[in-house]
Amino acid sequence: MKVYNYTGLSKQKVQELCSRQIEDDKLVEERVAEIINSVKKDGDKALYNFAKNFDKVELEKLYLDAAELKAIAATIPVDAKNAIDTAYQNIKTFHQSQYKVEDKVETMPGVVCWRESRAIEKVGLYIPGGTAVLPSTFLMLATPALIAGCKEIVVCSPPQSDGRTNCYLAYCAVLLGIEKIYLVGGAQAVAAMAFGTETVPQVYKIFGPGNRYVTTAKTMVQNKVAIDMPAGPSEVLVVADDTANPSFVAADLLAQAEHGIDSQAVLVSTSNKIISETLKEIDIQLANLSRREIAAKAINNSYAVLVDDLDTAMEFSNEYAPEHLILATEKFESLIPLIINAGSVFLGNLTPESVGDYASGTNHTLPTSGFAKAYSGVSLDAFVKKITFQHLSPNGLKNIGPTVEVIAAAEGLDAHKNAVTIRLNKVEGIK
Repeated sequence: MKVYNYTGLSKQKVQELCSRQIEDDKLVEERVAEIINSVKKDGDKALYNFAKNFDKVELEKLYLDAAELKAIAATIPVDAKNAIDTAYQNIKTFHQSQYKVEDKVETMPGVVCWRESRAIEKVGLYIPGGTAVLPSTFLMLATPALIAGCKEIVVCSPPQSDGRTNCYLAYCAVLLGIEKIYLVGGAQAVAAMAFGTETVPQVYKIFGPGNRYVTTAKTMVQNKVAIDMPAGPSEVLVVADDTANPSFVAADLLAQAEHGIDSQAVLVSTSNKIISETLKEIDIQLANLSRREIAAKAINNSYAVLVDDLDTAMEFSNEYAPEHLILATEKFESLIPLIINAGSVFLGNLTPESVGDYASGTNHTLPTSGFAKAYSGVSLDAFVKKITFQHLSPNGLKNIGPTVEVIAAAEGLDAHKNAVTIRLNKVEGIK
């Protein structure tokens, strides 16, 4: 992990550090375009071929049904079942709290406006399953979808080598009442949900994190289907001062690094000592990780930045716009108002990012690659549309009618004006 001194960095270098561009992005785009076109053209046939080529498995069918999921779920260890149950309850509680009925507003006498939510009818959930098993993502996506009332929930996840899914995802499906998991992964899963195949239903909006191929596919199908956000390789930025615990900070950085070799873990600290001790702790902890090779490569592509004070640290953080922001300081309360761009924030030395990944209740499907400057993480709102309503009483028509007539006339839209005028004439008894 390279260490930079913020004082000596040019504006261009800061922007370069905050960029997540990778040299072969163009090659990824070309390959994803080929995959999407193949799925559009050949449907299920393409999905079977991709399963054979990418997942190294020859599938007999492209999904597991309710009975199969129930049988697989029955093999889950008791401690894992209990942990998933607890996480589900917390996630459900937090997302249920987001349901709000908005008040009707009388903008002027007799003119009443309001909004109502309607669930998106068909949603597609992508659950990664490459180098790690992610039942937590299943909970994070399906729980708010169910609370919102989505009628059709299509779940896609890569098959295991045995052509099935794991007991953790199967248990989540049973727990949530999802009766089918489609054994499709990668960019091809995104394409299948966007355009539909003989087996995989077409949806209206696609959710879920994934690798660069999945993220690129989501951005490419946006002319056909909505997406939650460009959620790509995971990342964390830790702001630490001299009140931080280096072993805690190292653990947080490695927790993010073990997601994948293209994950990024950034440390921004006011203390050279904290940076030095954290780097030593990373080496110590890394040796004991089962995914140490993956984590080590991610750490090698990550960096630390020494800053003069916490205000400067927050300035850098806002430019980076991290998916996960950890404030490893006892002074976190004073920093909260300074946060402008971040997906999810973890406050203090006893709040690891892992709790948000799994069980605190907040959603872990978050904007990456700087998109936290414009996107929010997944919430109940992501699964609904807001429809506006308005109603005019006779008095309301009289009050607002002349305003509309004048503006419509100014724009040269006579029919717009006439739609008001004929109603006003009726209300006022003018023939």
